[in-house]
Amino acid sequence: MPQNEQLSAELELLRLFSLESSDSGLKVHQNEASEDSIAAARRLFEKQLVTQPDGGYLTAIGREAAEHLQRAVSLLSPQ
Repeated sequence: MPQNEQLSAELELLRLFSLESSDSGLKVHQNEASEDSIAAARRLFEKQLVTQPDGGYLTAIGREAAEHLQRAVSLLSPQ
C-alpha cells in the first residue's frame, strides 16, 4: 500500500474517535474490518496514538491529533 494510502487510512480511523468522552474507544475487529483498517490501527499503536494494536483509546497525543484532524475536517467541510 502506498504511503499516502496508509496515511489516509490512519486519518480515517482517528476521525472515527469520539472526542466527547475519554471513555470512548474504538475496536477494529479482525473478522469485520478491512485489512487496511487493521494495519492502520496497528500503525497508530506503534506511533503511540492509541492504547491497543486494535484501537483501544486515544493516548494524550492521539487525542491532540484527533482534535486537530476533526477541527480541520470541520473547517474544510461545506456548510
